[in-house]
Amino acid sequence: MSEKKNPVSAAAEKIAGKVKDAVSTGNEIPGAPGPQPARLDEPTEPRGPLPPKHDQRGPETVSPTGQPTGTPQDEVAQGGAYLTTAQGARLYDTDHSLKAGPRGPVLLQDHHLREKITHFDHERIPERVVHARGAAAHGVFRAYGAAAGITKAAFLAEGAETPVFVRFSTVLGSRGSADTVRDTRGFATKFYTDEGVFDLVGNNIPVFFVQDAIKFPDVIHAGKPHPDREIPQAQSAHDTFWDFVTLHTEATHHTLWNMSDRGIPRSLRMMEGFGVHTFRLVNAAGETTLVKFHWKPKLGVHSQVWEEAQITSGMDPDFHRRDLADAIEAGTFPQWELGVQTFPDTEDQMFEGIDLLDPTKIVPEELAPVRPIGLMTLNANPSNYFAETEQVAFHVGHLVPGIDVTDDALMQGRLFSYVDTQITRLGGPNFAQLPINRTHAPVNDMLRDGMHQTAVHRGVAPYRPNSVDGGCPFVAGADTGAYIEVPVEVPASRKVREAAASFDDHFSQARLFWLSMTPTEREHITAAYTFELGKCWDQAVKERGLKVLANIDPRLCAHVAQGLGLPAQEATVPLASPEPSPALSQLGHTWPVDGRVVGIVTDGESALDAVRQARGAILDAGMVPLVVAASGGKLGPDGDPVTVQRTFTTARSIEFDAIVVAGAPAPAPDAYGARDAKTDAAATATGVDPRVLLLLTEAFRHGKAIGAWGDGGRVLEKAGLAADAPGVVAGGAASTVLDSITELLAGHRAWDRFTPAL
Repeated sequence: MSEKKNPVSAAAEKIAGKVKDAVSTGNEIPGAPGPQPARLDEPTEPRGPLPPKHDQRGPETVSPTGQPTGTPQDEVAQGGAYLTTAQGARLYDTDHSLKAGPRGPVLLQDHHLREKITHFDHERIPERVVHARGAAAHGVFRAYGAAAGITKAAFLAEGAETPVFVRFSTVLGSRGSADTVRDTRGFATKFYTDEGVFDLVGNNIPVFFVQDAIKFPDVIHAGKPHPDREIPQAQSAHDTFWDFVTLHTEATHHTLWNMSDRGIPRSLRMMEGFGVHTFRLVNAAGETTLVKFHWKPKLGVHSQVWEEAQITSGMDPDFHRRDLADAIEAGTFPQWELGVQTFPDTEDQMFEGIDLLDPTKIVPEELAPVRPIGLMTLNANPSNYFAETEQVAFHVGHLVPGIDVTDDALMQGRLFSYVDTQITRLGGPNFAQLPINRTHAPVNDMLRDGMHQTAVHRGVAPYRPNSVDGGCPFVAGADTGAYIEVPVEVPASRKVREAAASFDDHFSQARLFWLSMTPTEREHITAAYTFELGKCWDQAVKERGLKVLANIDPRLCAHVAQGLGLPAQEATVPLASPEPSPALSQLGHTWPVDGRVVGIVTDGESALDAVRQARGAILDAGMVPLVVAASGGKLGPDGDPVTVQRTFTTARSIEFDAIVVAGAPAPAPDAYGARDAKTDAAATATGVDPRVLLLLTEAFRHGKAIGAWGDGGRVLEKAGLAADAPGVVAGGAASTVLDSITELLAGHRAWDRFTPAL
């Protein structure tokens, strides 16, 4: 373990210690905006900037050329107690422009006004064309050593610890779009290794829409809002998207994954990641192996249901980024295992009849198991969104010795595109010198000047060979850690704009995915296609979509056609008969419940001891309890109050993984339609606050676990929920109910609540 990596582990331990301190003082509910509570009056006693929250960390302090500086992170942030200009001159006022008299014109000589406004005018940089909306976190990767036989990459050696920065994102939406739209998610990881930066730039779906990068602008142009009206935002449910993917049928496999539950994750913490492409690894002996990279979340792969995702987009468009940040702040650090599928590096680069260079194909895990090679833990939130999450720059070509690319045509185009786009977004070629992008390995690159050059280069000979700088820098060899491309034979051929014949199969793997789904998941896919094609205006696009579905499965086509009011289509290719891959299904397993959110509904008067007991039990299980009552504040005696985190006005079922009811809340004073549209007279007449009934019926409809004790059983009855319905636990002590709820949460949802037809 290198000494250089120890600060990462130390930082993780420091954060964990502060989390424990927070829990011990009763501040276990995440979401506080600052490191200390705000005062009612404006502070006037000068003091320096507050430290970051316990869960936050900035980029490691290395120089623009990768040299460790040892500088504490607070010394690269703003400092001093007094407001200054960018040059450090203290200011006595920033509320009033310099004017010719109190009512006179503003003077051009007001240098503070000009500096402040000019900087403000240039605060934004061009957003990413794709993956514009993102959330990120710092962490550490610890290698198991299981990859030592297939790669000489030092960060994968046993016991090696490497700092990482991970950015999750949606593909289609703008920076201001919602988190829970149906879309592919980016999963990009920057490893700050001793040998340089390695970027694993992947998605939460293992296949892609297109086989060749030259088609990438087409699929993105088709998926983006229509250029005449700039609508719809962050959605694929429109004509241009479906026009493209039904004409360009190599997109069928990816589209099917997107229409599955994978397109609407419950949490970024519960999402798989894939490198998409096949990479070539080389070991110390020069032997090569082809691999596909997989990230497996320790919490399992879970999703929202479609109505829940729609409600979430309106109620909390920041749902995923909030969930990630809150989990880290609460000390329930998300973890993923990095694994590889390995394949012989044969001349044809095929495996079991599957073309490994085709990014629209997977290799089922039953044919090539995923071998775990390391564990990633995200343990710190960024301290500044713009400086870190927005300015981080990934590139498929950021490689380290032991990892090489293949001839995948999509990958080859990405090797050009990523550098090109950063030059525009980040103002020039020196984007690698931004703190979040800086390598932790020494840099001597002979690159000079350019916009935003922050390194101060020495010497007079930025060329080689040279003698006037003593010959420095020197080239390295394999024995001194040089990155050397694998000398792969390139077959003699003619220049063509064609694809291999093995790329022509666009439907067999889509059918494999469909046949691998459970009946519940097939229902969700059917509903997604019905919704998406139903939002299209052109009849021809809908009919063409049905033709594509007929080549996946006749029953899928028939059910979607029924929803569209159109005749089903006939398959135009023979239906494949692949062996289903159970690994593709999200259902049927149990997973840890760390970080799950449980709402405790209380009437604010009865059984507060049971509420306290429930909060303690939920915290002890590693979950997050949120008390929901008629109004905010504290309940019970001053000596042992229960803090309310949500009210009937602010709570909605989408925020909770499970809901338990303690007591029977009567309609609150604000439970009338003119004040809160979630109420109605008929529901109020039940004697229970109608917003509680809505909370429960929505949660039931979305397959969530529901529990009740004491008078809570009467609330379930008023909501029309049977006490013996699947996923409903009623009666008994609070501890008994919570034990059952925790067991239900391990399976994510009560899917047996619904009877599928497919």
